Amino acid sequence: MPRSIADQTDEELGGSGSVLVRQRDDHEQLDRLLRKLDGSTGRAQEEVLTRIDRLVFSHAFAEETVLWPVIRRVLTDGDELTRRIETEHQEVNELVAALEEGGVDHPDRPARLARLVKVLQEDVRDEEDLLLPRLQERLDPAELRRLGRQWALVRRVAPTRPHPTVSRRPPGNALSGLPLSLLDRSRDLVDAVVRRVPGPLAPAGTVVSRGLAAVAAAVERTPPARRGDGPPTAR
Repeated sequence: MPRSIADQTDEELGGSGSVLVRQRDDHEQLDRLLRKLDGSTGRAQEEVLTRIDRLVFSHAFAEETVLWPVIRRVLTDGDELTRRIETEHQEVNELVAALEEGGVDHPDRPARLARLVKVLQEDVRDEEDLLLPRLQERLDPAELRRLGRQWALVRRVAPTRPHPTVSRRPPGNALSGLPLSLLDRSRDLVDAVVRRVPGPLAPAGTVVSRGLAAVAAAVERTPPARRGDGPPTAR
């Protein structure tokens, strides 16, 4: 069995700019946030969840847009392997969407949070122990660094919110990525202002945020955004 990328040095993974190093760095940051989430409540919990969302969704979008097509091309079982990860990504989208819709007082919130943590941890293990070592076997360090640059660029302009009905594969994810990113990041800014400057601006900010969410929901349900997907992740 190939060695997990969690057990390798930066040099073994192709250098600091390698896509494998970038992936592992994000996974380590996620692990720190999940530990911080454990035992947190109220506003503190919401702040940590927001940071998890921003990390997880931009990370997954870059994977699905940049990495998974390469894996499907270079590995004979690449379609099966990436479909497994995409199924985990889909469940994360649905869980976070349910958490946002249900609010902090929903009776299912503890169970949804526990399941979210479990799926995220399973996703990291599948990627670090199963999928990414296989990619490492097929690409040389220069190719891994080139993929790392592409991955980092896409990650910076990726959506930051859950979009359960968007395709997990091209062309739907690529076609919807830019408009959803603009809407998500605008909403992130509005929500941050509401949290930091409570008072008379809060109701107006909430209305604006909900309006942006409604537009994003409409975008993700357009036929182009849903092209390219299939069972079990298609919705």
